[in-house]
Amino acid sequence: MFFDTWSGLARVVIVGPLAYVALVLFLRISGKRTLTKLNAFDLVVTVALGSTLSSIVLTKSVALLEGVLALATLIALQYLITWSSVRSSLIEGLVKAEPTLLANDGELLTGAMRRQRVTRDDILSALRSEGLDDLSQAAAVVLETDGSISVLKASSDRTPGVMGVPQPETPSRRPGRA
Repeated sequence: MFFDTWSGLARVVIVGPLAYVALVLFLRISGKRTLTKLNAFDLVVTVALGSTLSSIVLTKSVALLEGVLALATLIALQYLITWSSVRSSLIEGLVKAEPTLLANDGELLTGAMRRQRVTRDDILSALRSEGLDDLSQAAAVVLETDGSISVLKASSDRTPGVMGVPQPETPSRRPGRA
C-alpha cells in the first residue's frame, strides 16, 4: 500500500532529479518563450511537459533516456511552432487568438462577452483588482489571449481605440457611412 519495492523508491530518487535537471537545461537552452502563458497553445505545451516529467519519474516502463527524448521533442516542437508563427501570419492565426474587447468607454459589449463566455461579474472583478469601483472609470476592458482580463483606466488625454485589439463595429464606424 505504501510502496511496492525499495528499487521503485530508489528509481524515483535517482531518475527524478536527473529528469528535472534535463528539463531545466532544455528550458534554458530553448529560451524564455517556451514556458510563457501567451495563449492556449503555450498552456498545452506547459501541461504536456509537466505530464511527461511525471511519467518519467513515476512510470517504471519509461526509461530516463526515453523520457528525456520526449521532453526534448515537446520543447523542439514548441520552438518550431513559435518560430514559425513569428514568421508566418497563417501559422500565427492557427496558434494564437486575438484579444477581445469586452467593454469600451464604460459600455459593456454583451455580444463579445457572450462569445467569450465572460460574465459581468468577471469584468467587475477585474475592475476591482485595478482599484476601480465603476465601469465608467474604464476606457476599455480586454480579454487577453492568455485568458486574463486587462483594464485600461479612462483619462481625459486618451486616444480612442486599444492597441492591438479589434474595435467593435458601431453604426458610426461601419464602412460606407460618414
